[in-house]
Amino acid sequence: MFSLFSCSLENDNPSFSNEAIPIESVTIPEEFQFGQVYQIDVTYFKPSGCHVFNGFLFENNANERTIILVNTVHDDLDCETYAFGTNEVEASFNYQVNDVGIHTFKFWQGKDDNGNDLYYIVDVPVIE
Repeated sequence: MFSLFSCSLENDNPSFSNEAIPIESVTIPEEFQFGQVYQIDVTYFKPSGCHVFNGFLFENNANERTIILVNTVHDDLDCETYAFGTNEVEASFNYQVNDVGIHTFKFWQGKDDNGNDLYYIVDVPVIE
């Protein structure tokens, strides 16, 4: 059996970029058990049909984690733009508890009017 495919030679190099997207809400346990793995869920608003979930950036400093959600944005496509708050998306990551003490999570929520980063901060104790 044959299949014929046609490709446009006008745009051989798709244009895309990565964009940090503010995290709107977080579901995280109130406490952790040492050695266990936990799923942490977040929600965010997808700005357009050109935005595709790409993962998380993590910055670790002892028991403090900064979490930034990243979307890939396809700049060369004509996509629908969504009104803010209308296209809620869920994403999650797994977190393994390898240290005792308080674990601090800083979820990036965008920037304020002065360009300063905003974070939703959660402290989670570890029980043994």
